[in-house]
Amino acid sequence: MYNMDFTGAHRTFESWQELHPDDPLGPAGNAAAYLFSEFDRLQILEFRLFTDEKAHKDKDRPKVMPDPHIKAVFDSELAKADRIAREVLAASPENKNALFAQVLANGLRGDYAALIEKRNGPALDFLKASRTAAEKLIRIDPDYYDAYLAVGIENYMTGLRSAPVRWLLRMSGAQTNKEQGIANLKITAERGRYLAPYAQILLAIAAIRDDNPGTAIKLLSGLIEEFPQNRLYRRELARLHD
Repeated sequence: MYNMDFTGAHRTFESWQELHPDDPLGPAGNAAAYLFSEFDRLQILEFRLFTDEKAHKDKDRPKVMPDPHIKAVFDSELAKADRIAREVLAASPENKNALFAQVLANGLRGDYAALIEKRNGPALDFLKASRTAAEKLIRIDPDYYDAYLAVGIENYMTGLRSAPVRWLLRMSGAQTNKEQGIANLKITAERGRYLAPYAQILLAIAAIRDDNPGTAIKLLSGLIEEFPQNRLYRRELARLHD
């Protein structure tokens, strides 16, 4: 998936589901492949949309036309992941794979709502649900490093808001500590099993926003070495060298 071979990623996830029908991470992972294929098609993860304040404003974002078929299969895979996770957790409330599937499913829904549908309110609700499940998972197993990404994303993204907005978000139960967000993203970036590359991209974006292109270049160079077919990583690195 990180090499942008989405067809191959779907084959892998679908084969896993056939062999492990009781593992919710299979359909959750397949949903992630559908989401990232849409991100690629719509060029949604271009860094300038997150680092340029003018481009970051809702009214200035380029209009995108989501593929209704992709949305339907994305939702279907997430619904399957939800169902399996609930069944597993009913029998084993501390099952780590099932909890992480919930973390991942709500995080993916939040990404789709925010970045494709431009619905920031529902996106925040999904991020909070993802973070809550992640915190439960971390309490059970502090070494489940992928879970820290959900805590990091909510803290970092909401921590960028103005002080009054952060106060309102905290009143609604959101976490808004930007520095804590970066710290949690680093945990996933350095030690995560599934989400380390995604955390590294988020840290690269954060570095550019903080006027630290050297860190972004180092992160992107490492990603290109690991995933040489990823056009996004190469394109963004070239822009930083311009």
